[in-house]
Amino acid sequence: MQAIVYERYGNPDVLELREIEKPAPKDNEVLVQIQAASLNAYDMHFLQGDPFFLRLMGSGVFKPKITRLGADIAGRVEAVGKDVTQLKPGDEVFGCITGSGSGGFAEYVAVREKELTLKPANQSFEEAAAVPMAALTALQGLRDLGQIGAGKKVLINGASGGVGTFAIQLAKYFGAEVTAVCSTRNVEQARSLGADYVLDYTKEDFTKNGQTYDLVFAANGYRSIFDYQRALSPQGIFVLAGGSMKQFFQNALLGPRLSEDGGRKFLGFMARIKQADMLFLKQLIEAGKVKSLIDRRYPLSETAEAMRYLGAGHAKGKIVLTVAHPNQ
Repeated sequence: MQAIVYERYGNPDVLELREIEKPAPKDNEVLVQIQAASLNAYDMHFLQGDPFFLRLMGSGVFKPKITRLGADIAGRVEAVGKDVTQLKPGDEVFGCITGSGSGGFAEYVAVREKELTLKPANQSFEEAAAVPMAALTALQGLRDLGQIGAGKKVLINGASGGVGTFAIQLAKYFGAEVTAVCSTRNVEQARSLGADYVLDYTKEDFTKNGQTYDLVFAANGYRSIFDYQRALSPQGIFVLAGGSMKQFFQNALLGPRLSEDGGRKFLGFMARIKQADMLFLKQLIEAGKVKSLIDRRYPLSETAEAMRYLGAGHAKGKIVLTVAHPNQ
């Protein structure tokens, strides 16, 4: 089978399309014929080996131990191990496969059954592949950390990317009043997703206009934690879900000090892959409450170019790889 492989850390030029052995599923695994995969900042971090602590945590200090990228996939089940009980050959599935070591930028992958969910019936494979990591990040950040609810005033910074576009829709589903922050070219997109107010950051600084919010969700946007502090109401919650490593470290170091008993809270997190949350998202998608926005599609052979576009930081929604199979 064909797969994208890299043997040294670096920019997308180190990615190669190679012919490798097709995997066989273990007893608790499912073999998926991949139809589409989506790109995440997660993939870029592992490609570059940056931040360095990823290397120290097991990805390989000098060169990558796991040489395959691709966390989010959608495809068809081709075979199952003897202990698999929920899925069968022919099922159309989607999921985030980081627990199986990723490897979604390929024609096939063998993953644990619990990492897969039946694909929403009203989505294409490309649309389904765009969901898992970004939508889980938005859902868990808003609901579990941000304590979102009806009538809450929520600001979403970085509202035009993969996480941000899902965050707008989910915040509206939970009944919040949503202010989206994005660039001029993405204003209409944010409105179309349901944002009540849209701030163009090239024209207005939300940290200096005097408005405060019950929840500030940073899907991206390179701002200091002190900037976000000015935008929080007295009991407001700040949730950092995306941005630069500098922001994550600043939030980890200063967030606990700035958090107050009964007052403002500064939180950061990484999404956890939970099948219950994937099922919840599937139900919302099938009910028409949430949809995927795809900016660009690339064939598997152009993965390096897709990663370069991801690294530029201007995607409007998600970037997707389509995987062609000779027998289709």
